[in-house]
Amino acid sequence: MKPYLHLALTVFALHVGGAALAASPAHDHGHGATEHTLQLNEGKKWETDAPLRAGMLEIRKSMAASLHAIHENKMSTKSYDRLAKQVHASVGQIVATCKLPPAADAQLHIVIADLLVGADQMAGKVKGTPRMDGAVKVIGALEAYGEHFDDPGFQPIEH
Repeated sequence: MKPYLHLALTVFALHVGGAALAASPAHDHGHGATEHTLQLNEGKKWETDAPLRAGMLEIRKSMAASLHAIHENKMSTKSYDRLAKQVHASVGQIVATCKLPPAADAQLHIVIADLLVGADQMAGKVKGTPRMDGAVKVIGALEAYGEHFDDPGFQPIEH
């Protein structure tokens, strides 16, 4: 199986499992039908660990380095493909090494899903969707991460 396909299937399984876990009665935190909406932890940001912070920083660096070209509509197909691969690789590292409590993990899966959708759009895998829209999706996921997860060194990308 190709590594990116294996990663996508793993993340999908984790996302579905995490959503089910968050919605299960034993883990009901009052989220009800909103288990797919990113939320704060009773008004506070969710905890993070070192692998998550490192992976999100790598994604942020990759996106920030390409921001001017994205804004100027000067990103080539190859550049978008390379950027998408970098996002996928960082997400893969996060999934493989990040260890968060179940409720924080379920919230992280929402961010990861957006990162992967954006990466797929940047890679041209979503027909009818401009690659630039994928970059916007990834930047939005990074912003949501910064707003909902306790990562003191993380700065959103100014755009």
